[in-house]
Amino acid sequence: MDLTTDYLGLRLRNPLVASAGPLSQTVDGVRGLADAGIGAVVMYSLFEEQVRQQAARDAELADLHEESFAEALSYFPAAETAEPGVADRYVALIERAASAVEVPVIASINGANLGGWVRIARQLADAGAAAIELNVYFVPGDLHLTGAEVEQRHLDIVGAVRAAVPVPIAVKLSPYFSSPGNMALRLVEAGADGLVLFNRFLQPEVDIEALTVTPSVALSTRFEGRLPRTWIAALARHTRASLAATSGVEEAADVIRYLLAGADVVMTTSALVRHGAGYAEVLLAGLQEWMRRRGYATVDDFRGLLAVPAEVDGTSYLRAGYVAALEKARRVYGSLRH
Repeated sequence: MDLTTDYLGLRLRNPLVASAGPLSQTVDGVRGLADAGIGAVVMYSLFEEQVRQQAARDAELADLHEESFAEALSYFPAAETAEPGVADRYVALIERAASAVEVPVIASINGANLGGWVRIARQLADAGAAAIELNVYFVPGDLHLTGAEVEQRHLDIVGAVRAAVPVPIAVKLSPYFSSPGNMALRLVEAGADGLVLFNRFLQPEVDIEALTVTPSVALSTRFEGRLPRTWIAALARHTRASLAATSGVEEAADVIRYLLAGADVVMTTSALVRHGAGYAEVLLAGLQEWMRRRGYATVDDFRGLLAVPAEVDGTSYLRAGYVAALEKARRVYGSLRH
């Protein structure tokens, strides 16, 4: 049985990919994921803020050396011997991880502004990253910022990184554009080799006793897979770019659903955090068992079978699904009143 698949021009042994998360923070963690059978590993994210902090630190050290090399040595270590910053450590981790496993290691950069991305992306590519995932986590809190400006910022980031690195680029984007499908296609035109659908926005919680807003994080649930599956199904017949699904994976059935919708790979972190890296074997075994039962020899035999047909009116097709869901809800829940 052939589980191989192509993602971002990379040949993977199977379509199950470990998305950016806590399990890829060390070389041992990456090795554990690879040993469990994962097709590729997306490293935990390096944040734009960390890149800026290191740039400021490096600039401060450079200024001190220029002003008075001897005096600076009395108080600060020389730049060559200074403790490496977060960005330096991340680049070094990419290099070690890429050397430690045979599966592709994909670097992840998380940010919302153009500055700093290009330089660090180039360093990550040089360090051995097979590809770079741009996680554009941008919540436009400036109420005067227009939708067009938000979209353009994404396009500018992708274009700048595309011009700087030779490795493939994937963009992890939000579902909250007024036209997610159109934005996805424009990102591909700007230079993205693949799209990761979708980023999860982590909203804070309100503490009603302390009267404070506190950070909140929760693992994804199976229900969250419906939104990315809808847009993967809508895009699959309209782009040659790779499509990665993320969020809502708990069982092998969830992996299969994404592949039927047209995903090239299915990413998960929550399931692996809940059950351990070895759970990848369970997911892959479930996929293989389903394929045997259905008579599929390769993933390509069934990938995209439930994608939106290219010849139909996509808007009407998705609208029909919405209406059908409401009709089902009326029948199911309406009967509970009697």
